[in-house]
Amino acid sequence: MRILIVNDDGIYSPGILALAQVASEFGRVTIVAPDVERSSSGHAVTHGRPLSYRRTPIAGFEAFRVDGTPADCVAVGFSISERADVVLSGINLGLNLGNSMWHSGTLAGAKQAALMGSRGIALSTPSTQTEPDFATLQPHVADALRLLLPDARLPLVNVNFPAQPRGMAWTKQSVRHYDGRVVPIKDPMGRQLYWFTVVPMEAAEEGTDRWAIERGLTSFTPLRLDLTDLEALERAKT
Repeated sequence: MRILIVNDDGIYSPGILALAQVASEFGRVTIVAPDVERSSSGHAVTHGRPLSYRRTPIAGFEAFRVDGTPADCVAVGFSISERADVVLSGINLGLNLGNSMWHSGTLAGAKQAALMGSRGIALSTPSTQTEPDFATLQPHVADALRLLLPDARLPLVNVNFPAQPRGMAWTKQSVRHYDGRVVPIKDPMGRQLYWFTVVPMEAAEEGTDRWAIERGLTSFTPLRLDLTDLEALERAKT
């Protein structure tokens, strides 16, 4: 199996190395990742300038850094090497749950793979003031890949690991409202700055990705590229 690994945290993130080490048990791994952090870049692609890439070996893995977004990295990876059977995106330093799927660069890497006729799996874990314990997490990542890689019926899956997983759950996306407030602050020079806040206003719905993480369960959410609201479409036709 040919496996391409991308992320949005950048080529030097510890999460991408941890994922590559696990993925190497399942196939031939190539890493193509942004040269700098591109978190929350969504599914942005670079079209107004050419992209460059540089070979950047990481711990024995064939790896390249790209001056572009996670989606760019998948396109470049498919161009400079054989098209991968599956793209693994992560392991992201921070969860990608619920509404954050819309702006997640990690998920965008997996989506780009599906758009280009391959398969995509996004993998994320919480990030706090300390770095995630990837050594403890890696066996759970291996379990997830054993479950997902053989199943070609799942072209796009979003996976979120709690800090200490104690089980697995198939989930749907949590859709909750958030405050979206802009909080003014000042920098040390007294200049006005603003923080955009995302504070959930509702509890997690049972059976959703957030609900699973709150219970220490690894969340597996199958996704699709078609965003059409089929029920609304049928209502509009009547």
